[in-house]
Amino acid sequence: MPREPDSGTGTVVKERARQKPKKPPLYRVLMHNDDYTTRDFVVYVLETVFHHDEASAVRIMLHVHHNGVGVAGVFTREVAETKIHIVEQLAAREEFPLLLTMEPTEDEE
Repeated sequence: MPREPDSGTGTVVKERARQKPKKPPLYRVLMHNDDYTTRDFVVYVLETVFHHDEASAVRIMLHVHHNGVGVAGVFTREVAETKIHIVEQLAAREEFPLLLTMEPTEDEE
């Protein structure tokens, strides 16, 4: 015959308050205008590396062209660094001086 669990063992179970995991800091990837990189190449980068649709890519490209800088996307640090590295390689292959930088979002400053 199975034994009943001993409820008088003196074991105390404390429940810990669950803390929500902290979200990783986010960084804006900034695309800078130059006089040499073609608009078509910028749109290509925004579509293929940053996964914007054509209309969004054209809008961002025009913003960069007219304002000197624009946001290509917002990512965690590692993803932002990787995307910048990919674009640097693509631009170098095409001999364009396209510059991308990253900065923390306002929440992280």
